[in-house]
Amino acid sequence: MTTGAAREVRWARVAALAALVLGLVVVGRLTGLTDHLSAPRIRAALAAAGVWGPVLFVVAFSAGELVHVPGTVFVAAAVFSYGRLGGCALALCGAVVSLSVNFVVVRAVGGEPLGAVRRPFVRRMLAHLDGRPVRTIALLRLVLWMAPQLNYALALSSVRFRDYLAGSVLGLAVPITVIASFFDHVLNR
Repeated sequence: MTTGAAREVRWARVAALAALVLGLVVVGRLTGLTDHLSAPRIRAALAAAGVWGPVLFVVAFSAGELVHVPGTVFVAAAVFSYGRLGGCALALCGAVVSLSVNFVVVRAVGGEPLGAVRRPFVRRMLAHLDGRPVRTIALLRLVLWMAPQLNYALALSSVRFRDYLAGSVLGLAVPITVIASFFDHVLNR
């Protein structure tokens, strides 16, 4: 495939990804799904699901991430439903699965167009990701933890899934623990 044709394919995949993301967000808003994914409603659904509650939580978290429901909603629901320790563990598990699903969907549709960028400025920014992917992703997660834009950028880069997963687990542990502790404190007041 010629360089021009490869570039066209990359941009067509990015356009398809943009259409998918926009479509998911619009469907989430029009159907009311994003309105129904609130901490109290998730808590009620988890209680009704019984032993299947944790599975339902992970599925809802993954769907919520795709339609841009803030991750904080799910952390709160987990803590309110399962307490500080159980909720924190479930929220971390749900976040990691959710981010993994997001990565796979974005990578499958959009490919790795950032890996092919040759602009010096972009290459310098990606150098840290290429050189020390786990550490870079962990640091990014500490600051931006569940930001959809970060998820897309990482999935569209040439980072390997295992590095993405390891960096995400390491980087999410602290913010999710802090947020879970906050909601536990609020709940116990």
